[in-house]
Amino acid sequence: MYDVKSKKAEEFIDDSEILETISYACQNKSNKELISSIIEKAENFKGLSHREAAVLLECDLPEENEKIFKLAKKIKQKFYGNRIVMFAPLYLSNYCVNGCTYCPYHYKNKHISRKKLSQEDIVREVTALQDMGHKRLALEAGEDPVNNPIEYILESIKTIYSIKHKNGAIRRVNVNIAATTVENYRKLKDAGIGTYILFQETYNKKSYEELHPTGPKSNYAYHTEAMDRAMEGGIDDVGIGVLFGLNMYRYDFVGILMHAEHLEAAMGVGPHTISVPRIRPADDIDPENFSNAVSDEIFEKIVAVLRIAVPYTGMIISTRESQKTREKVLDLGISQISGGSRTSVGGYAEEESEDDNSSQFDIEDNRTLDEVVNWLLKLGYIPSFCTACYREGRTGDRFMTLVKAGQIANCCQPNALMTLKEYLEDYASEDTKKTGENVIKNELSEITSEKVRELAIKNLKEIENGSRDFRF
Repeated sequence: MYDVKSKKAEEFIDDSEILETISYACQNKSNKELISSIIEKAENFKGLSHREAAVLLECDLPEENEKIFKLAKKIKQKFYGNRIVMFAPLYLSNYCVNGCTYCPYHYKNKHISRKKLSQEDIVREVTALQDMGHKRLALEAGEDPVNNPIEYILESIKTIYSIKHKNGAIRRVNVNIAATTVENYRKLKDAGIGTYILFQETYNKKSYEELHPTGPKSNYAYHTEAMDRAMEGGIDDVGIGVLFGLNMYRYDFVGILMHAEHLEAAMGVGPHTISVPRIRPADDIDPENFSNAVSDEIFEKIVAVLRIAVPYTGMIISTRESQKTREKVLDLGISQISGGSRTSVGGYAEEESEDDNSSQFDIEDNRTLDEVVNWLLKLGYIPSFCTACYREGRTGDRFMTLVKAGQIANCCQPNALMTLKEYLEDYASEDTKKTGENVIKNELSEITSEKVRELAIKNLKEIENGSRDFRF
């Protein structure tokens, strides 16, 4: 029985509710009156239910679809403006005891290079990331209680925060590790993490268990209920996601929205971010073996409708996607992207050879961080390296309250410009710096508060003179 507030996975992600929702959406895909009423409701910028969103996803009326995409762009601009937050993944270890059929880290894969970074390795990797200009990392590690215990993760976080190289510093460490206990989530919170990220992969229990035949991750309920435990452990910024292509996309689209609704209803605040990766080629993994591939056209509509349904939630796209795809979805809802990424263990300080592959998946967008920043600037976006909200305590419901009130831009706009200025001064190529300076000059006029604008101008001058780390 569906119960959005239940703490049991099969009740807040209820199979019959998802199937009924999909059926309802398919039956009403040409119902112009209903679709128009849903779009009209969404124009209030307060989001949609999973059932309403499913109807928009199925809509086959060209005029209404045009309205859907137009509204997604409008909502993106209202809440996130033209700011795009930059980050990079850092893979600590690919040792794993799980048998996931879609991931090359599965324990039966005997020809992938197994690696684990020492603390000295981490220093080299983070120094390389700082030299690129990154300020925000997402830690990744396979699930292995012997090789990757929580103590190793905690020590690694401490090491990362301690590294100061030239003007470089990692100011926010997000963590993407396996589902764990409330006690361990408390330890991660105490270590000063930003967002705890965990992808569901698929919300379909039957498919989930087939895709995860062995290992701790095979426990569907324990994995699906992880965010509740993380929040009980004091982590109020959590990030959810599915791997589109593993299962029927309609099912997982509804499931991820039901999960967001559950966190809002049961824990008081919805997810900080939603990620939308698609399955990619990797060592020992061929996407052709998965029959639920998602086309670019459907993928773009998924992003657009998610933005409409959860207007306050950040959305992430990685270098799994091509430059062309990333460009299309940026104005539809994406607010965070990775740049200059490596999905191998130890791939930043020294590039891996083809014979020594430890990557989790193939990267489609292989550009450097500077090339990505330059591209974003020329598209009219502000690449932001801001981590201020986390360090100022604007997390969880405090962050969401500011977003819903439309006040977060008063912090985000100047913070984005100041962190971009740091990047331009310390790391940018000449062309990127020139382009970025023009963007900053033009964007200062968009800061509505005269007091904030004057202080931002003062801080930008201080950054030019060598000072760092100003924030609102």
